[in-house]
Amino acid sequence: MDLFADALPALLDAFALIFHPQQLMFLVLGVLLGLSVGVFPGLGGIAGLSLVLPFIYGMEPVSGLALMVGLVAVIPTSDTFASVLMGIPGSSASQATVLDGFPLAKKGEAARALSAAFASSLFGGLLGACFLTFFILIARPIVLAFGLPEMLMITILGLSMVAILAGRIPLKGVAAACLGLMVGTIGEADAGGSLRMSTYDVPYLTDGLKLVIVGMGIFAIPEIISLLRQDRAIAKDAKLGAGWLKGVRDWWENLWLSIRCALIGVVVGVIPGLGGSVVDWIAYGHTVQTASDKKRFGSGDIRGVIGPESSNNAKEGGGLVPTLIFGIPGSGSMAIFIGGLLLLGYDAGPQLITNNLDITYTTVWSLALANVVGAGLCIALSPAIARLTTIRFTLLAPFLFMMITFAAFQSGQSLGDLLALFAVGLLGIFLRRFDWSRPAFLIGFVLSMQAENYSFQAYQIARSKFRASMGSGLEYIFSPIVLVLIVITVISIVIGIRQAKSIMSEGDVPVGRKRAPLIFLVSVTIYFIISYFNAAAITIQTDRIFPMTVSLIGALSCLVLLIRMIRAPDTDTIFADREASGEDAEAPHGLWLTMGWFASLLVLSSLVGFILALAVFLVVFIRVRAQCSWVKTLVLTAAGIGLICLMGGALHRDFPPGLLQEFVDLPWPLRGI
Repeated sequence: MDLFADALPALLDAFALIFHPQQLMFLVLGVLLGLSVGVFPGLGGIAGLSLVLPFIYGMEPVSGLALMVGLVAVIPTSDTFASVLMGIPGSSASQATVLDGFPLAKKGEAARALSAAFASSLFGGLLGACFLTFFILIARPIVLAFGLPEMLMITILGLSMVAILAGRIPLKGVAAACLGLMVGTIGEADAGGSLRMSTYDVPYLTDGLKLVIVGMGIFAIPEIISLLRQDRAIAKDAKLGAGWLKGVRDWWENLWLSIRCALIGVVVGVIPGLGGSVVDWIAYGHTVQTASDKKRFGSGDIRGVIGPESSNNAKEGGGLVPTLIFGIPGSGSMAIFIGGLLLLGYDAGPQLITNNLDITYTTVWSLALANVVGAGLCIALSPAIARLTTIRFTLLAPFLFMMITFAAFQSGQSLGDLLALFAVGLLGIFLRRFDWSRPAFLIGFVLSMQAENYSFQAYQIARSKFRASMGSGLEYIFSPIVLVLIVITVISIVIGIRQAKSIMSEGDVPVGRKRAPLIFLVSVTIYFIISYFNAAAITIQTDRIFPMTVSLIGALSCLVLLIRMIRAPDTDTIFADREASGEDAEAPHGLWLTMGWFASLLVLSSLVGFILALAVFLVVFIRVRAQCSWVKTLVLTAAGIGLICLMGGALHRDFPPGLLQEFVDLPWPLRGI
């Protein structure tokens, strides 16, 4: 009772602080900044908070807090624009939205998808805040109950979503997830520091591949290339659909789904390091599992938008629990948020709740209010912004290439980022073409590091406890929370396998001949075999067990698929190939020539720097490929360069330099770094 007696006055004080005109002004300013940053794929909360941190120092504490919270809250809402309109995950929190949101946009229902997403995000944010208002008082013992075995089981639960997202051939999903896990192990192992799959004198690979690059390469590049080949608008009929009112009605009709997914978002968001990367996949998997009709998922089911979007905003509230209570950042943006709190004079941790409970509640309800303002603005703007889908895609593609190249470079500030983006983009094209689950691959990549770390650390502790006594070891491994998570995971896998034939995670893919799918499968199998022997050569046992195990499972899955391919007729679904028939096969422009345009931008950037390369690329592309007049070409080129320079200057971001910059001292922005 004492807790609630202290909480009520603190909550009233928080509302008085939040609704002060000055704090509202800074909250709205933060929301506007978050909207501006969030619509650009690959930037997200870390870039946005990094932008405002220099201005936080010296501000009145509550004003600075309102500015930061407003910015953080709206990112998971505004990044939906890129996911739905362009098929580009705006951030890790909106990856699952692409699966059904983008097909809806291609059907001419972009406004409907956007408004349903924003209504779901608004509801998720508000429900998360309400839940956290009470949960934050009892969160400490609950969060402390999650040890390493529990964290490992949450990670395995995320991987179990592969069963739901694998499509018609579950074994393909397993192989794709293993491939993602193996790509995630590239670089230096955390436990012993051994180099894995980067021992070939490639310093860039030492730190592994970044999520921004992998996410855009797997999802964005294949979709951009596919649409560019067809030389039409994103929406076939150039219609906006029923607009935002229908989307809001869709959300209302699926209110119970939205509630469940929002609660999933809060609970998973509480667990440090997992929320942003996996919560939308868990919510999407739950959405598919509980649906009576699953045939439309992956080809434009509005429920596939409502579920993930309800969870990702609620997750932001959940992420505040470990951040505020323990000073443990729940994500990269929360790490920057803690730095901002320090600048404002607050030390995140138990003392914040003990001494500044009003500030804690101010943060929680500022987050809720920012969701209301942000979602309201997005809903109002969605019909106008959805008109982007009616523009001829050839005019949008060069600017999308510009944005993803710029965003990819920010992850490591290296030209290797551009090469990695192109390589992962090629892999994404093949995965899409042969109907290998791209979501399964991305889930594997995202969870690779924590799966290895949690399993290693839990193993070390369990071994010491088993040495003490068998009972102590079993009690540590099979805690009540672990047992519950095991049951949920097993149910998820069983349901996923049983329903696999009725789920098409990326739509219906035509069947082709044996040769091309067989060559790709053999290539993946060879990669797993090389990975296995590469890991086996590592002398430190702790660094080789995980990659050896995963590569062995992946290789065995591929071998089973290979046997099935040899025995199956050409009409078997295992030979799915988008180039066999349909839109891709009938596209007026070839795959490799279209990919060559993107490659030319990357090659030119490495030679003369990004801005000079961009100028040449935009002029040639718009004039030759889009066949625009010289006046329109020059105007669009100037607009593109002006936009990217404005972004780079405002966000204090560098551009990729080329060989030219090593010999000639050029002014900004031509010099890149």
